[in-house]
Amino acid sequence: MDAAAAHALAQRAANLGDAEPVPSPCISVCRMNAASGLCEGCFRTLAEIAAWSRMDDPGKRDVWACIAQRIEETTPP
Repeated sequence: MDAAAAHALAQRAANLGDAEPVPSPCISVCRMNAASGLCEGCFRTLAEIAAWSRMDDPGKRDVWACIAQRIEETTPP
């Protein structure tokens, strides 16, 4: 993912607030990075992707928080 796309996804995470239903972070770039174990499009793990449809909104917000942290840790400014 390029820096601009990562920044846009991080902004979406930051602006999530108390939105219900919580939107999926999927951007239809579904490729797992073998080194990181994360989807290159949405920065989720396979377990998070598989569980998404069964998660409650607080759980989904937790995943979004993890996504924001992962983007911050892996994307240059």
